[in-house]
Amino acid sequence: METTKINLKGVQETLLMPLWGRAYETKKDNPFLIDKEAVRIIERIDYDFDRIAQKTNPLSRLSWISRSIYFDKKILDFLSSNPDGSIINIGCGLDTTYERVNNGTANWYELDFPEVIVIRKKVLEETENRKFLPYSVFDEHWYDKIINKENVLIMMAGVVYYFEEEQVKALLKMFSVKFKDTIIICDYSSVKGIEIANKKVIENSGMDMNAYLKWGINNIKNIEKWQQGIKVQENIKMFYEMKKKYPFGKRLGMLISDFLAIMSLTTIRIKGSV
Repeated sequence: METTKINLKGVQETLLMPLWGRAYETKKDNPFLIDKEAVRIIERIDYDFDRIAQKTNPLSRLSWISRSIYFDKKILDFLSSNPDGSIINIGCGLDTTYERVNNGTANWYELDFPEVIVIRKKVLEETENRKFLPYSVFDEHWYDKIINKENVLIMMAGVVYYFEEEQVKALLKMFSVKFKDTIIICDYSSVKGIEIANKKVIENSGMDMNAYLKWGINNIKNIEKWQQGIKVQENIKMFYEMKKKYPFGKRLGMLISDFLAIMSLTTIRIKGSV
């Protein structure tokens, strides 16, 4: 089987971690998430995944699965009311949410740096309702590519950590300008969680300082003060649902993480001016 050589550094290299995590979970006897496309991609990529497998904390791997489960549910809920809406996957990396929940009628847009999109095109295909956008999220040209600007769901998986707070504010402001009604689903971390992630996740995976995380917030409701029209609709700890399915002895790490609010999942709605 022909393989694709991967040569990424810094932030871009982290896109391989959740991909491997979803493939690893899928191969279990009783997986929480089935992602056959992730397995297929892992098998096609020429990369030493042993480094990730050996050094990744199991809690980090479970957080990727918990996030995917949460996102899938929220997207399906959105599609039930907006079958022709727009779904924008910011910082898509090698994400395979489309393969799991695509309804065939929504407009999907998957956005990432040009060098990442080049790799994405080697292992995934654009379709009639799925387009790859080779832009930084701060390059406003990509907004012109979105057909339906009235009903939009934006997913940001493992993304906002890499921004400064002023960048997050600017991004939410731009969403309110460009779109009429926006649902945002994302994961985020507390300030302490950012410190822990930089030490444990990044350093233990052998990645360089360019991959360090930046933005954390202890009370996500505070973003409602940034501008009019922002509403936090839901906020739950990362392992709120998943830890219920584990015996106590195996969920201790999840209990501690949630108790300290290290990682969380949130749904935000922004009423725009379009």
